[in-house]
Parts: sequence; structure tokens; C-alpha cells
Amino acid sequence: MVADADAATRWRAALASWAIPQEILDQASESPWIHPPVLFQIPDVIEDSPSHQRAREVLSPGASVLDVGCGGGVAAFALTPPATSVVGVDHQGEMLTMFRDNANARGLHCATYEGFWPEVAAQVEVADVAVAHHVVYNVADLVPFLQALHDHARSRVVLELPDHHPLSNLSSAWEHFWGLTRPTTPTPDDLMDVLVEMGLAPRRERWRGAMRQESDLAQAARFTRVRLCLAPEREGEVYDFLAAQTPARERELSTVFWDVG
Repeated sequence: MVADADAATRWRAALASWAIPQEILDQASESPWIHPPVLFQIPDVIEDSPSHQRAREVLSPGASVLDVGCGGGVAAFALTPPATSVVGVDHQGEMLTMFRDNANARGLHCATYEGFWPEVAAQVEVADVAVAHHVVYNVADLVPFLQALHDHARSRVVLELPDHHPLSNLSSAWEHFWGLTRPTTPTPDDLMDVLVEMGLAPRRERWRGAMRQESDLAQAARFTRVRLCLAPEREGEVYDFLAAQTPARERELSTVFWDVG
């Protein structure tokens, strides 16, 4: 990574360092890019958080929310009320089906768009607040992504992200099974640098939140084995490794937000 590179270039390089080495990928029996369903389930009661608070405080009754990378829609539905209209964008159709079902169950006006942001941004209506929770670590070309969020919000953009890359929880497993040392960047500090270079005035709020994880150890072992590119016959080893760990109940998170206009 070039020390004097601009913030967006540093962000892109840091994310690229998380790539799984090709010689390990070649040994994978299935794609490691899977997501446990627990990450996208909507709880009956959505726990309040600084991210929800920062979005809600600028919303009037009847307002609209744009949720990019919406999954099942926790970020949007935490804001209803006061919002009564939700827009979901996701590249996975099954996530949008879940989003629509959740909106219908709450009696909300709903629109969904399938595709990657910002490629589909031109099709999407402007909303009072735009939110993107746990998405930016998947975005290498960050400036267009952030600019499109800014352009689609009337009042505020709110981002939520962990203080460490979401795959950091597997770093010790990569070291154990492959002898592979994983990166430690990017972080919310790097995101803030990008936003400042864009001429925006972001604010950051640090907090701690519950770690969502599989309660079924056998299920967790399967997902972890796949993510580590290990053969199915090694699932028992992964189970034993996970059983020996002290599970993290909380993690450090950041809410990054800025006002529009």
C-alpha cells in the first residue's frame, strides 16, 4: 500500500488484502462466500442503537427510508414509525422477498430494487434518510457508493459498521488451519478519511453491540468450514476448534453519519 495514496485508494488496497490466496481457493469444494441465515433474520423486537437513533432524529411522521444492502430490513424497519415508506436495494432477490414480506406485515409502503449499488441508483427514488448497515466492507470502489447515497438522501445518510472487518472473527481460525495471517485494515477511521476527502462533514459514534451468531455449534462448524475452504471431512476438526473458543458476545461498532444540504 502506498503511504501517500489518497484515502479511497488506501481503502481499496486494504480490502484487496483480504482476498483468499488462490492456492487455498483452488482446494475449496464449494464457494466460501456464504452468509449464515441468522445474520438476516428480523427479530420480533429490533433493539435500539445509535445508528437507529441518528436516523430517527431527523425523520418526520410519514417519512421515507432508503436501505442499501437491506437484507431482511432491520435498518429500515427500526425506523418505522415514524417512517411509513421503505425502499430496499439488494443484489440478492431472496433478500428482497424477505424485505417485502416484512414491510407488508407492518403495513408499510414498499419498493425494492435488485442489483448492486450504485449501479442501480439511477432507478431508485430519493428518500428522506439513506442507511447502509454492514455493507461498506464489501465495497472496494467506495467514493461512487457513498456519493450515490448522499445524492439519494434529503436529510441524512447513516452508515453502521464494525470497528474491525467482519471476517476478523475468523482470523485465528485461518492461522490455525492454514498458517495464514489476516489483515487488520480497513477500519472506520479509513472510512472517515474517504468521506472528508469527498468534502463531507461526517460524524462518528462508537458503541458496543451484541454479536449475532449461530447458536447451533454444528451449523456454525459447517459455515466456518466452508468459509475456510476446508474439505467436508475436516468439519469435525472445525467443530472441535470452535468448541474450544470463548465466544464473543459483543463487538465494537461505529455509526458514521452526515447531513445532506
